[in-house]
Amino acid sequence: MNAVLKFDLYEQLLALPDHVIGEILNGELYAQPRPSGRHGLAAGSLNTDLNAPFGLGRGGPGGWWIIPEPEVHFVRDVELTVPDLAGWRRERMPSIPEGHRFEIVPDWVCEILSPSTMKKDRVVKLPLYARYGVAHVWLVDPAVQTLEAFELRESHWLLSATLKDDDRVAVPPFDAVEFSLADLWA
Repeated sequence: MNAVLKFDLYEQLLALPDHVIGEILNGELYAQPRPSGRHGLAAGSLNTDLNAPFGLGRGGPGGWWIIPEPEVHFVRDVELTVPDLAGWRRERMPSIPEGHRFEIVPDWVCEILSPSTMKKDRVVKLPLYARYGVAHVWLVDPAVQTLEAFELRESHWLLSATLKDDDRVAVPPFDAVEFSLADLWA
């Protein structure tokens, strides 16, 4: 992809209205409206369940930054994704960036699936996360009340857990503390 096209894509992304989330994946601009209430509830509840023990060290080991909807730049202005949640071990990212750009690859990413984004999350973003070395990805589907956890092994995803309904969640990289998957459902 030439430099002019890359710049043009980023300019198009910046021009999107506030109610739209944009990503540049494999040289293509993707835009979608803000998520539904059920999607937001699942993301917010998961953030609460993880941030207290892992982000703040309350009842857990701490040592993480858990950030909702960070703008992750894998290659400056060329690959840009906005996962629903992402986490970085503090030893890899000792402080939060001043601006909106996160240029350190996350250690963990969670995508909350919806009918309009499910195919993109699975077919486009999962390979992208593997290519850039994200170690763990969780896919949460509020419609069917499931969590699929993947670990990156030799550049390929290994499904490490499939949970449903009100199963107890203690899955890497957050297996030091357990919570109920039911926390995520309305």
